[in-house]
Amino acid sequence: MSQAPRSGLAAVSSALLAMSRHLEVRDVLKTIVASARELLDAQYAALGVPDDHGGFAQFVVDGVSDHQWKAIGPLPRQHGILAAMLQEAKVERLADVRKDPRFEGWPSAHPDMSDFLGLPIRDGDEVIGALFLANKNCPKPEGSCGFTAEDEELLGILAQHAAIALTNARLYERSRELTIAEERSRLAHELHDAVSQKLFSLRLTAQAATALVDRDPARAKGEMYQVAVLAAEAADELRAAVVELRPAALDEDGLVATLRTQIQVLDRAHTARVTFAGRGVKALPSAQEEALLRVAQEALHNALRHSGGEHVDVTLDRRGGGAVLRITDDGSGFDPKAVRRAGRHLGLVSMRDRASGVGGALTVESAPGKGTVIEMEVPGG
Repeated sequence: MSQAPRSGLAAVSSALLAMSRHLEVRDVLKTIVASARELLDAQYAALGVPDDHGGFAQFVVDGVSDHQWKAIGPLPRQHGILAAMLQEAKVERLADVRKDPRFEGWPSAHPDMSDFLGLPIRDGDEVIGALFLANKNCPKPEGSCGFTAEDEELLGILAQHAAIALTNARLYERSRELTIAEERSRLAHELHDAVSQKLFSLRLTAQAATALVDRDPARAKGEMYQVAVLAAEAADELRAAVVELRPAALDEDGLVATLRTQIQVLDRAHTARVTFAGRGVKALPSAQEEALLRVAQEALHNALRHSGGEHVDVTLDRRGGGAVLRITDDGSGFDPKAVRRAGRHLGLVSMRDRASGVGGALTVESAPGKGTVIEMEVPGG
């Protein structure tokens, strides 16, 4: 056997292993595209997952810089050759995509493409995506396509495994959503059982004290003392139920993956661009990881609901043996001193309590019109 087929098999094996390592849908899509471009030695690669409205729910590219991608503009619609791959579920191998009668042009910032290889990604009879490559890095005689029948066959194998990886990732995300829903339901039942009885007793005791105020002040005083005791117990049980609810994803995935997933969801759900970067952070004690997650959630809630900003950036970096969390927005900002004087805390008190509770510190930098930066640092365990 010659060396070339062995190296080709190794490349395919590496691509398939890379796809199987990821569970989040977007990570799987990126890996598929990068693997396909490298495997077939193409200048550009892209993968689109269609939505139900003539567009794409997700569209991932490789070989195009972030600056180029922003300049290109909105995601493409399902038209031309993309539509043919999705609707007719057929392979397209073209010497020059620009000369195809279905070609409808592209935005001015779009890179110039010529030879083209594309095919649908199928899950049974359902087309769940379109994978395509352009500009094979090889000499191309006039009028011929750089992509060969062997390339087409190889991409077909990759697409079959891509369908499995993408389906598995979707099932994983769906199972996690169900787990979160079940956890919320469990919490609701626990809160109802643990606290409602205390609140019911609290109301009856307060009613008894009210009835005794005039005719037996001494007994009324005793009942009011009992009201205070019941209220404290109810507050303690409520706090315990919430504190004990350590997010399931933290135990399964760790802090970095949990933050990344939640921020991806927020990015899709809000008009503001929400980004996350985690660099070099090692596993921390569970209490610290939960405190960092809760502070991130509170700060993100404030930024997305109240700041009016267009960008919210979250970073989690290693610092010594610990970590530093930073949430930055370009919104309207506020005067922290004025907020405190007005008795409005925007969750700052609870965030500081969470930080100090795990030996960390929280700082807030903000001013009207200047955005907000919230930073939380925790030491190593």
